[in-house]
Amino acid sequence: MAPHPGVDTDSISNTLRKELLNLLEGIRGKKNLVIEQSLAGPVGVFVKFSTLQDYGVDKVFFLENDNLDSSQKNIIFLASGEKANQCIAIAGQIKRLQQTSSVEHDFSVIWTPRRTLVSDRILEEAGVLGDISVEELAIHFIPLDQDVLSLAYDDAFGDLYLRNDPTSIFLAAKALMPMQHKHGLFPRIIGKGDNARRLMELLLRMRSEAAAEENSSASRFGLMPSATIESLIIIDREVDMATPLLTQLTYDGLIDEIFGIKNNQAEIDTSIIGQAAGQQPKGAPQQQGLKRKVQLDASDKLYDQLRDANFAIVAPLLNKIARRLAGEYESRHTAKSTSELREFVNKLPGYQAEQQSLKTHTNLTEKVLNHTQSDTFNRILEIQQNLVSGIDPTSQHDKIEELISRDIPLITILRLLCLESTIAGGLRPKDLDSFKRQILHAYGYQHVLTLHNLEKMGLLVARTAANPFYIPVGVGGGATESKITNYNALRKSLRLIVDEVNEQDPNDIAYVYSGYAPLSVRIVQAVIQKQHLMNLVRGTSDAAASNTSTGWQGFEDALRNIKGETFNKVQKGEEAAVKARHMLTGSGKEKTVVVMFLGGITRTEIAALRFLAKQGEGKRKLLI
Repeated sequence: MAPHPGVDTDSISNTLRKELLNLLEGIRGKKNLVIEQSLAGPVGVFVKFSTLQDYGVDKVFFLENDNLDSSQKNIIFLASGEKANQCIAIAGQIKRLQQTSSVEHDFSVIWTPRRTLVSDRILEEAGVLGDISVEELAIHFIPLDQDVLSLAYDDAFGDLYLRNDPTSIFLAAKALMPMQHKHGLFPRIIGKGDNARRLMELLLRMRSEAAAEENSSASRFGLMPSATIESLIIIDREVDMATPLLTQLTYDGLIDEIFGIKNNQAEIDTSIIGQAAGQQPKGAPQQQGLKRKVQLDASDKLYDQLRDANFAIVAPLLNKIARRLAGEYESRHTAKSTSELREFVNKLPGYQAEQQSLKTHTNLTEKVLNHTQSDTFNRILEIQQNLVSGIDPTSQHDKIEELISRDIPLITILRLLCLESTIAGGLRPKDLDSFKRQILHAYGYQHVLTLHNLEKMGLLVARTAANPFYIPVGVGGGATESKITNYNALRKSLRLIVDEVNEQDPNDIAYVYSGYAPLSVRIVQAVIQKQHLMNLVRGTSDAAASNTSTGWQGFEDALRNIKGETFNKVQKGEEAAVKARHMLTGSGKEKTVVVMFLGGITRTEIAALRFLAKQGEGKRKLLI
């Protein structure tokens, strides 16, 4: 995948690596590194352990394990300055070593993404602030791919919707601001949702504060909108809670559902995929329970071809690739000259790597296939598809009760109930009470708090007469801001259900869920593929028609049925500077649209956005 015009994700990785290594290099001699467990994965994306060793790191400990030893004089802690519990843990480990170790240690703390007053206060009250060196490492965006950046902030969803903590909004703004410093202002900031609006307002405030600083580069960047970035689209996760509750049906999504993918890696049992090449003697049996980390990113060419495909076509694709590889490998027998043989030998390492990748993904596909062909999986999928298509949700209750009686994992049951609540505007009070009793009896009374938290977030609530399940299709209510997302109306106004889906050669984003188009991505499509979506909704195919309107124009009625505020803010620079840049750069250059999901995004939604990017190839690229 080619780098984005103007936004180079590789340079972000290189900058992060350089800044971390500079901090390590500043501490002379061997050192032990104590890292917060949730940071180990993100840090591993941009720097390898072997590189850390080259810069003097002897051992790496997880902060949470509290097993730091005194083998080195220099000890470095790397943790989040936003989390009070981590600050307390660091203070405790420093005091323990000071009291028990015979070595006089030099302690350093590197806070990421920033040093906070809370962290200083905790260390000061523990009496260790004066004994340590404190640094900052501004880890904001972690590049997971050429088109995907992540804040790697696991608490974002809970902070926003359960604890009402705006930390993730501030961190998102801090991450987006350097992009404006480097490439110019986002010419247009478009978004949907209350938290999305708060992020937009914070970006505008940060811009004003930066422009007010005398003799700073920020005041110069503030004069001009970007020539390489077309717009920033901010989607608040709260506007579409249904999509992440559905089972993902792409290859990438199903691996995430079954095994879990974090920081481009999945831990797979070696009994499924075998040991890494060279780690197991031939003929040795596979050991149960041993895990192997598998890298899942664009560096694996085969995975890059498979990841965004609907799982229904993955097995035929693998079969086709296997036949091609077999043919290429057999070509060594037809080599008639030494030059042809030499060419084959040069390609041999590539063939072997592709063969190993094919073996890994064939084994993974077989395991996923066993899962998707099970009776339980198909029952769950049937319930989900009935709910999103608008069938009376009470008709699905017997099926959900049967799943509870079969002791299906609680998270699956809760996803189904939350899906119904989200789409239908809540469950009938008597049904909700009944399901709560069944869950507590079947899974334990410790889940009272779980149910309470889901209710607090609005994911599992009782239906009222004012909720959208009672609103006729097509009625928007006339308000500019809806209190809840009305899926009943949106099925028609944004064509969320597509009956005929070509999974082999898709022509709509609905292929990622086999007939359901994720609302969150439809909202993005309403901005960047306005005419195409209008034709889709109307059932026409007027390819010659064009629409020059910008922002949300043409979809105002649909947006009234989606929860949260709607905004479309244009950022302007000085007129003379804008005209000069326009003359220098021209208007035909491919630009980037930055799509920011606040509160999290599924891998299947990323696949749908990539599909939109391919359709707009040559005009614009998407950075997610």
